[in-house]
Amino acid sequence: MLQYSPESFSGTEVEFALEISHAVMDVWKPTPERKMILNLPDTVEVAMPNVYADQIEWTCRNIKKRDSVIISLHTHNDRWTGVAATELGLLAGAERVEGTLFGNGERTGNLDIITVALNLYMQGIDPKLDFSDLNAIREVYERCTGMSVPPRQPYAGELVFTAFSGSHQDAIRKGLAERKERPEIPWDVPYLTIDPEDINREFHEVIRVNSQSGKGGVAYLLESEFSIYLPKDMQREFGPIANNEVDRLGREVRAGELKTMFWKEYVERTSPWSLVGFSTESSNGIVRCLARLNRDGKPIEISGEGNGPLSALVHGLTAAGVSHFEIAQYSEHSLDSGEEATAIAFIQVKNGDGQTRWGSGVDTNIELASVRAVLGALNRFAPAEA
Repeated sequence: MLQYSPESFSGTEVEFALEISHAVMDVWKPTPERKMILNLPDTVEVAMPNVYADQIEWTCRNIKKRDSVIISLHTHNDRWTGVAATELGLLAGAERVEGTLFGNGERTGNLDIITVALNLYMQGIDPKLDFSDLNAIREVYERCTGMSVPPRQPYAGELVFTAFSGSHQDAIRKGLAERKERPEIPWDVPYLTIDPEDINREFHEVIRVNSQSGKGGVAYLLESEFSIYLPKDMQREFGPIANNEVDRLGREVRAGELKTMFWKEYVERTSPWSLVGFSTESSNGIVRCLARLNRDGKPIEISGEGNGPLSALVHGLTAAGVSHFEIAQYSEHSLDSGEEATAIAFIQVKNGDGQTRWGSGVDTNIELASVRAVLGALNRFAPAEA
């Protein structure tokens, strides 16, 4: 198949460009069975995308033997509108596109064929190009050219499936949760134009946390990476704490660092109260507990009773002089599977002034995890209150 490309097409009067193209066709004599390619370049992008599309449409309508010619687009990026010019050119009647991987080319580069293809894919159109392993294509491109794909390059950039804004993170988290429950519905996750898995990207890349992030992004990372499901109110409490720490660091943080922040703030709080041992017995619906604790490093034993282990613990602590408090919210779940499964408990404590604090405890025994969570919550009040 022969191809003719009228150089500087977009800067030439369309009538003259058509006259030259007809002269070439007279020599090559294309037929519907033996078509030629007429490749129309948007050279140096002298025309705005809509003007270039008008030139394409005029050519498609006025060229002779239209059924014997494949109209092709060849856009540059001197105005950084190569993608827009190509998409409008396709709508104007073109059938073929020339481009490069990641917009490689002289000056500001040629059309990024990956972006156009995946833009079509996003709209439900098969571009007939396979980018199902975009990470591998990017690796070969960078190794062969010695150039790097920018972090915000559409689809392939490191930050493309990353959200820093808290409201965006929360919307993505909810969208992914719905998608998990209803995988049969069309892709419609907020702020994610396509499913990252379709191009071999992963969901754990979607949300990273910096000082702009809200509770949604923080909660998503703890859920997706460590199966830690914070209660809603605890998300509201921990979100600002995490953001303040990120502000102090002056950079974004990953999931492991976020978990460390959570552990330090909630699970590893051992002052003034820490657990040494805890046992219970029950009779006639009454549970009695004996707790061996350290208070400011000094051993203390308390006993109490109630309708359950936690109510007995609360009774024992208040009897030992702790200011009046009650358990406002409680939840727990398993972190691991198997015989040695670890449980994590989340408990919100409310004091006599109506102030609340969350605590968390981790143990292979859910009862002990809950006790640790109560003590952790008390430790997060001011020392005089605890």
